[in-house]
Amino acid sequence: MSNKVALITGITGQDGSYLAEFLLTKGYKVYGMVRRASVEKFERIEHLIDSNQIELIQGDLLDQYSLTAVLQQARPNEVYNLAAQSFVPTSWAQPVLTSEFTAVGVTRLLEAIRFVDPSIRFYQASSSEMFGKVRETPQTEMTPFYPRSPYGVSKVYGHYIVVNYRESYNLFAVSGILFNHESPRRGLEFVTRKVTDGVARIKLGLASDLKLGNLDAKRDWGFAGDYVQAMWLMLQQSKPEDYVIATGKTHSVRDLVNVAFSHVDLDWNKFVKTDKAFLRPAEVDLLVGDSNKAHKELKWEPKVSFEEMIRMMVDADLERLKHAQNHRRAMGYHA
Repeated sequence: MSNKVALITGITGQDGSYLAEFLLTKGYKVYGMVRRASVEKFERIEHLIDSNQIELIQGDLLDQYSLTAVLQQARPNEVYNLAAQSFVPTSWAQPVLTSEFTAVGVTRLLEAIRFVDPSIRFYQASSSEMFGKVRETPQTEMTPFYPRSPYGVSKVYGHYIVVNYRESYNLFAVSGILFNHESPRRGLEFVTRKVTDGVARIKLGLASDLKLGNLDAKRDWGFAGDYVQAMWLMLQQSKPEDYVIATGKTHSVRDLVNVAFSHVDLDWNKFVKTDKAFLRPAEVDLLVGDSNKAHKELKWEPKVSFEEMIRMMVDADLERLKHAQNHRRAMGYHA
């Protein structure tokens, strides 16, 4: 077992919660950086807080001084930067704020590491959205970037500033170019969770249809629980390198819909409606990753299949909604 210390930014998110659980199994002391907010959202890590398995520290990627203070308090061996404004449609509505968090925030954190302790190993969450209008298929570590959203552009900046600090200051700083990865902890605004939640609602009689955008858009979807292991493996190597993490298989939104509705014995054609309001200004049509480098050097392989993951998500949403219904009934509501 390890006696290492890890700091996770974005610990309240999907990846942060799975990574925290994973690092705890490896014997790490885990700190999570959280922003001060009037309404705290800790659902994904509540079980870890209640059992005193992790410690939270307030900090903000927009505030250089707070990042330095967080590092001085936690004294981590490893920092995992998972915090970002990560919802692509929001990046169109708030492009400047997205770049402050997702791009410049990386620089602030690297500067804080350089100031406090340059021996800290740093992981940056890069994204397949950086490939955007793809130059080749499948995409590898060497594929040129062509981002198609403010989010994608911000992630490219974050990616290259990590390369720059690695080469200029000899920091152990790496980026994982993660393709789409989902789970029952995915936010409801993301298409996979929107579908599985919608299916559960329709099955339980809480909704009559599901509105979606481009059913032909294809993605390389994996399970978040598998992908956080790759993050950790990258920081255990003898030299810092960047890796594409993906399943190498692509599925369309239509495939996603089909698996989810089939799992509850419903015909999706009767319930799904396409709505132009959900189309992006610039669509990314096909993303599929080549993880051969990660397979060979990290010995990493995805374990949960696309179909297993979607069924797992539908089951979790059914359970959540049934629990909410039972709670309402117990409280005397009948809606």
